[in-house]
Amino acid sequence: MQYLWAFLIGGAICTVGQLLLSFTRLTSARILVLFVVAGAVLGGLGLYQPLIDFAGAGASVPLFGFGSALAQGAIEGAKTHGILGAFSGGISATAAGVSAAILFGWLAAVLFRPKTK
Repeated sequence: MQYLWAFLIGGAICTVGQLLLSFTRLTSARILVLFVVAGAVLGGLGLYQPLIDFAGAGASVPLFGFGSALAQGAIEGAKTHGILGAFSGGISATAAGVSAAILFGWLAAVLFRPKTK
């Protein structure tokens, strides 16, 4: 049942992004920023964590989850290290995901010979 909920919630988030892309003049970069900021705001207010607890990877993997992780890391960093921890906490909380994205992007570039348009 967890897989079903992850698929449905993650699919709903992606559907919202596709609808914004199709029916508004927003570019994909602006939608990306909108989703990260919305996730950070919802995460900072404590409203996104219940969705992550319910949907698992369906809510934590999309961009909303990245923004929420940044906010939670900043809050924890501020609690333990003060104002400087607010800046470093978000970075340390998301470092593994960003590192994995860079590594897999590099591997794809090495293995598949990207071409410019």
